[in-house]
Amino acid sequence: MALQREGTAGQQLISQADRFAEKVTQMQYRQQPDLIQRFGPNGRIRTKQDSLYTISYLAESVLMKSPSLFMNYISWLKVLLHGYRVSEQDLLINLYAIKKALQKSFDHPHKSNVIDYLDMGIHHVQTSESQTSYMVDTSLLGKEAKQYLDCLLRTERKEAYALIVHLLENDTPIKDIYIHIFQTVQYEIGRLWQIGDINIAQEHFCTAATQSIISRLYPYWISAGEERYRLVAACVGEEQHEIGIRMLADFFEMEGWNTYYLGANVPDHSLLQSIVHHQADVIAISATMTFHVHLVQDLIEKIRAEESTRYVKIIVGGLPFNIDRELWKRVGADGFAPDANEAVEIATSLVALNDSGSQPSVKG
Repeated sequence: MALQREGTAGQQLISQADRFAEKVTQMQYRQQPDLIQRFGPNGRIRTKQDSLYTISYLAESVLMKSPSLFMNYISWLKVLLHGYRVSEQDLLINLYAIKKALQKSFDHPHKSNVIDYLDMGIHHVQTSESQTSYMVDTSLLGKEAKQYLDCLLRTERKEAYALIVHLLENDTPIKDIYIHIFQTVQYEIGRLWQIGDINIAQEHFCTAATQSIISRLYPYWISAGEERYRLVAACVGEEQHEIGIRMLADFFEMEGWNTYYLGANVPDHSLLQSIVHHQADVIAISATMTFHVHLVQDLIEKIRAEESTRYVKIIVGGLPFNIDRELWKRVGADGFAPDANEAVEIATSLVALNDSGSQPSVKG
C-alpha cells in the first residue's frame, strides 16, 4: 500500500522521520551485530535517536532548499560522534542505511531530491574537519574571556561575576562584554561539549551561570528614557537555546527600545496575542536547531495571516540563518542579522521604512 503523500518531500519526511529512524536502527544492528557489545543495551536507543536527528536535519534541508544546512550538520556530527567512539565508518553505514530505507519505502514524486541531498552528506563525511578554539588572546577582551571561562569550568560563579563587575567599573562597554565575553564563551562551551572535553552537566552549568550573571547586570545599564519602539522576542517550538535571543533583547533595551522577551516554549497563539497586546513594531524570532526552521516559517505565515499582526516587521536569527545567509527570505522574514548589533540596526531601518510607508525587505 502506497504511503500517503502530504505536501513537499521535506514535509512528508519530517512526519515520517521516527518510522524511518526505527527502520534504519534495525538495518544497522543487523549489519553490525558487534554494536551490542560495543555500546551496551542503551546503544540501540542512541542509534535510533541519532538516526532521527539525521533524518530530521535532512528533511529540513530539503524543505528549505538548503544543502548547506545538512552539510554543516554532518560536519558537526562527525566531530561529536568521534568523542563517543563512533567511527567515520559507523556513520557511513548509518547514512547508507538511511539511503536504502528511503529508496525502498519513501513514496514521493521528489524522492530523488531527498536522495541527492543525502548523497551530498555521504560525500561530505569523507572531508577533513578542523576544530579551532573561539578563545583568542589577541582579540578584544580575549584574555578576560579566557579568565571568565576558567571560572565557569571551575564552578566559581562568584569569581566570574566579580570579573565582569570589575570590567564594568573600569569603563568596559557593556556591549563589548556581551559580545566578546558572554557570546564568545558560549560558543567555546558548545565546542568543548562537542569534542567531549566537557559533559552536558558542565555545559548546562556554564550556560545557567552566564544567564544568572546577565540578570544581575541590569542595574548597570538599565535607565529610564523615551522608548519609541517596541520589540517582542521569542524562540520557536521547544527550542531550549535561548541565551542568544535574551542577549539580543538586552541590546535593543540598551538602545532605548521597549522589549518583551518571551523566551522559549511559547505557543504560537500566545505569541500572536503578545504582538497585539504590546503593539510590537518588530518581532525577533530565534532558532538554534536546524530542524526547527520550518517552525519559524509556520509562525511567520500565521503572523502574516492575521489582520492584527500582518504588518509587524519580522527579523530572524540563530545558527541555521548564519549557515545559509539567504534562508531568511525563504521563511518569509523581513530581515536577518548575524549578531545583536546588526539586529538593532536592521530593526531600526525596518521600522523607519514602516513609518515612511515603504515595505521592502532588508537583509543583514
